[in-house]
Formats: sequence, C-alpha cells, structure tokens
Amino acid sequence: MPDPSDTERLSDLPLNDLVACHECDLLMRKPRLAHGEKAECPRCGYELYAHRHNVVERSLALVIAALLLYVPANFLPIMQLNLLGQSSQDTVWSGVVGLFDTGMQGISVVVFLCSMGIPLLKLLCQLLVLLTIRLNIGRSYGLLLYRIYHHLRDWGMLEVYLMGVLVAIVKLADMAAITVGLGLVCFISLLLVQVWLEVAMSPHQIWQALSGEDDHAGD
Repeated sequence: MPDPSDTERLSDLPLNDLVACHECDLLMRKPRLAHGEKAECPRCGYELYAHRHNVVERSLALVIAALLLYVPANFLPIMQLNLLGQSSQDTVWSGVVGLFDTGMQGISVVVFLCSMGIPLLKLLCQLLVLLTIRLNIGRSYGLLLYRIYHHLRDWGMLEVYLMGVLVAIVKLADMAAITVGLGLVCFISLLLVQVWLEVAMSPHQIWQALSGEDDHAGD
C-alpha cells in the first residue's frame, strides 16, 4: 500500500484515486490490487477492501441458493408444538398472520417487512445487480439497484427473528413437546448463505464494475 506520508498532495488527486478508512478516517491513495490481495489501513490495520476471484459468478451462485431457500424457510414448519394433546405447526408466515389476526396489525407488518419482505427485496436487488454486470446491460440501473440494496441492508433482520425463535423454543421446552421442523433448518441455511454472500460480494469490485472501471470483476 502506498505510504500516506508521500510528498504528493492528496488534494491534487481525483476522488476516484482516493480511499478513506472506515474506522479511523485516514485519507490515502487507493492502491491497485492483484487477485487475492487486500488493502489495509496503515494506521489502524482495518481491511479497506479486497480483490477476490470470480466475484460475480460466486455471488450469483449464492444469490440463487438463497432464493431457493427463501420459500421453504418462510413457509415450511419451523417447529411443531404438542401441548395437552393438541398439536400445531408454526411457520414464519403463520406467525405474521397470527399477529395480524390478534389485532396487532402494526407489529405484523413490521415482522413481515423485516423477516420476509425486505430480505427478498435485498436478494432480488443483488440478483439484478449481478446480472447487469454479468450480461453487461443496464449498468446504470444496476447502480441504482445497488444503492437501494445498501439502504435496505439495515432493515433485513433475519438474525433477530432467528434469536426470537430460539428464545421461544427454550422457554417452551419445559411446557410442551417441541419438534424442530425443516423450516428452521432452511431458515438457518438462508441466514448463513446471506452472511457468506455479504463476504463474497466485494462492494469495492461491484462498484467498480458497475461504474465501468473494472470489466473483469468476474475474473
């Protein structure tokens, strides 16, 4: 990485040649990386970005896997509850419907958006962004969709919903017989795939590919 104390004044460089550390705000010249290399801040050691292999192809595979898991994760039973001879199967969708039917419409809308609606929108935005790069069409729309995706990131709360499910299972374990359903396995798999996707889909390379600075993001 170039030394930030270089005698060349940073203010004379174009913005595209500069990068700022997200942790300590150090402004420095943007280094050019080879495949597999990563740039770190010389002051605090924070990883600025990395240049990964086959970003688009790997990310596309993960997005498709996440979309395939989305339906079973939300509509297959998460758990089966047996209490006093009565049995019920609960899914993410039935939880939303149950809240709505009991008069908590506002909470049901929030749960639907954070656990089903926004996660699906995020995946669709990622899919379309990657397709614009892979097919080299409509990259201006890809830029817009990628901005929308970044605004949606903080609203998709699958991990919070999962924690709520696990807490419910622990609290009900002494009161009823609980059987974990296939939906919970799919839900956890969906969460893990999305976390992996966040790592694999290098923002630096995606932004460069969408702006036309790097036409080899898939290499």
